[in-house]
Amino acid sequence: MSWTDERVELLKKMWGEGQSASQIAKELGGVTRNAVIGKVHRLGLSNRATGASPAKAEPKEKPAPAPKAEAKPKPAPKTEPARPVPAPEAKPATPARRQIIPAGQPLPPQPSANEISPEALAKVNEVEKKAKKLTLMELTEKTCKWPVGDPATEDFWFCGLPVEAGKPYCEAHVGVAFQPMSSRRDRRR
Repeated sequence: MSWTDERVELLKKMWGEGQSASQIAKELGGVTRNAVIGKVHRLGLSNRATGASPAKAEPKEKPAPAPKAEAKPKPAPKTEPARPVPAPEAKPATPARRQIIPAGQPLPPQPSANEISPEALAKVNEVEKKAKKLTLMELTEKTCKWPVGDPATEDFWFCGLPVEAGKPYCEAHVGVAFQPMSSRRDRRR
């Protein structure tokens, strides 16, 4: 459904007559009450008085405002002196501590695909040709769990080759997934 000029004019007319968004949606057909409300806001149509349309409503006379009495200054609230806050105890530094970067500050350099060596990528391409192409249910602790393809398609599979000791992937996929320690240390500085 698209908002044609004719439908927009009908919406404006019905809105001005004071009809509800549900009534307008029913009359227009193919739109929801929320779509009507959204269009009204986007068009900047004014809120309307209940019962009568804004065009027919006559302004009522307002009574003259009463003279204002001088305002007396309010007394300041009583406050207690600030209590010193004890300093938090020093905690031992954790090795896996994340660095918090204040808003507006540039992020540190992030690893990119350019940092992966061409040799490692070539090795992965060769390994994926020899892969066992396992399904999720066929994986074990001894098979490479590297996913290949789009999980939403039937061409999705896992590598399935023998894993490197202590890792979830085979040797080729470990080379792509894990970065050497020295390059990670260099990025932190």
